[in-house]
Amino acid sequence: MSDSVVVARADGVATVTLNRPERLNALDLAMWRQLDSVMRRLAEDETLRCVLLRGAGDAFAAGADLAEFATERDGPEAAAAYSGVMQSALTALRDCPHPTVARIHGACVGAGLEIAIMCDLRIAAQSSRFGVPIQRIGVAMPCFEIAALVELVWRATALEILLEGRVFDAGEARAKSLVTRVVADGDLDRETEAALRRIVDGAPLSHRWHKKFTRRCLDPRPLAPEEVAEGFALAGTQDYRTGIRAFLAKEKPRFEGK
Repeated sequence: MSDSVVVARADGVATVTLNRPERLNALDLAMWRQLDSVMRRLAEDETLRCVLLRGAGDAFAAGADLAEFATERDGPEAAAAYSGVMQSALTALRDCPHPTVARIHGACVGAGLEIAIMCDLRIAAQSSRFGVPIQRIGVAMPCFEIAALVELVWRATALEILLEGRVFDAGEARAKSLVTRVVADGDLDRETEAALRRIVDGAPLSHRWHKKFTRRCLDPRPLAPEEVAEGFALAGTQDYRTGIRAFLAKEKPRFEGK
């Protein structure tokens, strides 16, 4: 299997590295398929507490690999098939039950930005750059991907990003709510590690419930009684008892996800 997406595990964290540094981690179809496969495998691993997404070399990801567009995305049917591969990978990332964190440095543009916004948290180095300059090549972002962008930054800002096609700095990205926080370049690893530790130390069942219901709350349908009850059901878990007991004893809890 290609090593364009590399996975390493340590201390409850799976680090997924986009590993095509000679192309600034621009994603080709094979890389999209591998990312899809990796994220679906990690979703089933109940020993994990968090997933970190990062890029190798000088960038997070500089978009999709345009070099293959003339062959792999030539015409409406091919474009739809190509988009289907991308959407499957992005959906696997968005729907991962474990918290996901993007560590962003260098270019985070086009499809790279789409990967980042599917993550729960986005921690960016001050020198990183953002944008979706696809209007320069006559490409339209598919509806599924636009929906994720609009959900994050609202329609007016999404249109600004798509219509102008500018590449902008991390400060502007933070102001647009594209990233969670911006830190000095030299602090990126330390701040990312601190965020991962805070997540890993938390109760995994709480994380899963919060991920599920922050998304459910975007649905205008009224909550069903069983959905309301689902959150209270956590009070019957071992993790809940562990957390309360550790708090009262002034000890650090050791959650097991049960």
